[in-house]
Amino acid sequence: MDALKDVIDYGVIGLLLVLSVWSVAVAIERWLFYKRINLSQFSNAQLLEITLTKRLVVIGTVAANAPYIGLLGTVLGIMLTFHTMGTSGTMAVNTIMIGLSLALKATAVGLLVAIPCVVMNNLLRRRVTELLTDYKARHGSEH
Repeated sequence: MDALKDVIDYGVIGLLLVLSVWSVAVAIERWLFYKRINLSQFSNAQLLEITLTKRLVVIGTVAANAPYIGLLGTVLGIMLTFHTMGTSGTMAVNTIMIGLSLALKATAVGLLVAIPCVVMNNLLRRRVTELLTDYKARHGSEH
């Protein structure tokens, strides 16, 4: 059962932290790209949009799935707590509370990853919309 505890602590939470770092890296890369982009180098709005939205799916996917990954960790933690209680024969309230509170940390981390990812995704997509609108205003409706 210690292996399952390690999976929850290091596997689930570690995965969430890696996804968080990956999302922040993509967000920084995209923001820097948007600051230096030259709209006149694009021949049409579709090509511009494809270029602008490149890798944004990473942030959106992490935002959408981090709570579920955290919830999986919580479910595994709860299962571990009940299994440990059942096999040890003890029903101490403090053991139950400690086990459940530790299990809930995975959900908390999942939410802590998801919320900033939602914000980053919305900000970046808003910037994409602004750049596309600027492009269309400069080039008219023929592109």
